[in-house]
Amino acid sequence: MTQSLDALWEKVRAQKTRIPSLYGDIDFDATPERFTDSMDVRSTLPAHFARKYRKKILADHEKVERARAYTLLGDTVADAYAALMPAYSFRDLIGMLKKACDEGLDAVPDAPQELVDFITAMETTPDWVDMELVREGARLSRNQMANLAPYVIRGAFVATFMNKYSGLPMAITGTLANDSVNRRINETASFFTTATLPGALERFGPGFKAAAMVRLMHSMVRFNILKRVKKWDPAIYGIPIPQVDQMPAGTMPAYLAAFKAMRKGRKHFTRNERAIVELSRYQCFLLGLPEELLPAEAPDIIDTMLTYSGTLREGYDDETCGELTRATMSVYRPKDNKLTSKVHNLVERSVSKVFFNQAFLGKNDKSKAKEMGVEPHLLDYALSSIGSLFIMPRLIAYRTLQDIPVANKIADRILVRRINELLVDYGHAEFTTDAAQYTPTIKNAT
Repeated sequence: MTQSLDALWEKVRAQKTRIPSLYGDIDFDATPERFTDSMDVRSTLPAHFARKYRKKILADHEKVERARAYTLLGDTVADAYAALMPAYSFRDLIGMLKKACDEGLDAVPDAPQELVDFITAMETTPDWVDMELVREGARLSRNQMANLAPYVIRGAFVATFMNKYSGLPMAITGTLANDSVNRRINETASFFTTATLPGALERFGPGFKAAAMVRLMHSMVRFNILKRVKKWDPAIYGIPIPQVDQMPAGTMPAYLAAFKAMRKGRKHFTRNERAIVELSRYQCFLLGLPEELLPAEAPDIIDTMLTYSGTLREGYDDETCGELTRATMSVYRPKDNKLTSKVHNLVERSVSKVFFNQAFLGKNDKSKAKEMGVEPHLLDYALSSIGSLFIMPRLIAYRTLQDIPVANKIADRILVRRINELLVDYGHAEFTTDAAQYTPTIKNAT
């Protein structure tokens, strides 16, 4: 159920008194520069969408005010736990969280109340989640995670660097180094891939634990940036990684399903589409996102994403977005230098570049692609086509088998085995952040 606007703002402002060590210096009544509700200010909404939808978006006062509030809302339970860092060591907080995920809260001696609140919030599955559909969504998603995701994850990762206001924390946390870029890509891939395994999102499954670790990592980033990075200006950037900034990546499968349905003239999902959407919504719930940012119907999903993009101020600077993009596109991802690995890296990079342009920019935004340094060239299109000759037949074949009795069980076992192999390639995901690696200053960010 959607809470009232007054209740939402009360929750936002309560962060100041509930977690004063983290948010005591933040003025939650001041709108940060990153947020815009003016037609005179360009937003991140692509130009062709802005011309069609932005005036209508900004005319809805309550919707705009809700977007403003979510711009200033962190993860209240995970933030409170991360704020214990002055009292507990970094490793102690991680250790207690892992133990609580693996064995339950009773297994953690003298568990702080903040940890109890954190785990309890994740354990309390809301009524709007249909776990049977979540499990079906995971089954259906295994095909994409096994056969498509390894070729497009780099492009999806680049999509988070399109805006300096939302992408700056990634630059500050040392993500520009090649080894760090690869680790973050692999951790992102590992989380979403793990979530599709059978039982992964159940209470004691690896996906549940990974979600808890991701939340703690984000909260530690908020804490360290607000307390250690002197150049971070809340009047410009607001709070680091607000909940609404996690929504686009977390709900991408739901958004793509909604876009596909709307393009075909449908406002309602098929059962298979609904399952994919439900998986996405539950994953995001585990990551701490509120129900309001996780609508269930196609028009509402599109509307929520348009509102987010239509109120986030356009901002691109080369030293933040450009460096992040170049580091991501140039990193060599395979673990060895075999010829097959080099060819795979070359094809995967081109597929990701084409995917990024098609999924996030569109044919009318070539200037943005050029500015970011991800404009596909003839070689990229050629390599992407070659990659598609390998990817698409596998996707189609497994998708067909998933609907055939008996054959679907055999296909599923093969996909699960492939996913486990990929997880080995991605390596063990730590989901941690080292404040010692943070960039101490912000250059040319305003």
